[in-house]
Amino acid sequence: MGKTAPGQLRFSKMHGAGNDFVVLDLREGHLPPDAALAARLADRHRGVGCDQILTIEPPRDEGAVASYRIWNADGSSSQQCGNGARCVAAWLVRDGAAQGDRFGIDSPAGRHAVQRLANGDYAVAMGRPVLEPGRIPLQGFAHVRDEYVISLQGESLHFGAVSMGNPHVVLEVGLVDAAPVERIGPLLQQHASFPQSVNVGFAQVVDAGHARLRVFERGVGETLACGSGACAAAVVLMRRGRLRRDAIISLPGGDLRIQWPDDAAEIVMSGPAAFVFDGEWMG
Repeated sequence: MGKTAPGQLRFSKMHGAGNDFVVLDLREGHLPPDAALAARLADRHRGVGCDQILTIEPPRDEGAVASYRIWNADGSSSQQCGNGARCVAAWLVRDGAAQGDRFGIDSPAGRHAVQRLANGDYAVAMGRPVLEPGRIPLQGFAHVRDEYVISLQGESLHFGAVSMGNPHVVLEVGLVDAAPVERIGPLLQQHASFPQSVNVGFAQVVDAGHARLRVFERGVGETLACGSGACAAAVVLMRRGRLRRDAIISLPGGDLRIQWPDDAAEIVMSGPAAFVFDGEWMG
């Protein structure tokens, strides 16, 4: 985005299925936002407004066109963001750094292969899900289970758990519109079973090829879409035989296609990435 005068910070506002971002170009050596700046940028009344901030930086290794990092609205960092990965890919295509329809980008969680699809969407290889409890991390369980149970304020809570580079729990519900997202989400994030907190998904199976999902994200709250959360929900539901291995996950902000051919394969997530506007932050 080029150099700017002191006090100015050029940015792009983008969204992927309603999950919105402020994108900053740090490839020329600009410093990443500290927690205070991240919070000001993310403020929807006094700032630009976003769920997360994405910083585009030089590639870490050969074979990638760039790397990026993810900052939550509260200034904390994140390891993975599927919707953000698609927005970074679209930004790099517009910038000219990414040539052709296939290229690689580096997230904090590792390398992602990207394909630009004929309809303008982007498909991103999100890696292999991690199911071992200690690596999610989920404490109190020694072995992988399709369903875990913990006590939460006197009630038994049943959920699936997976890491997509960031920790997720998935609770299957009968009607996602009535799910207790605002009540259960924060309680689970503060539960001792999740030492690094957790993203909390509430999933409703519509049919074998379609599920609906709401996600309460770490450091943000409920968002219109969560790409890694859609992958996590698909993993849990596909392993239970509740969804086909190629399915649509509908979130409040739009639809994502999740493909996971088998348990040993990488997950591929496909969906939109949209530019909203470019601007300069004068703070």
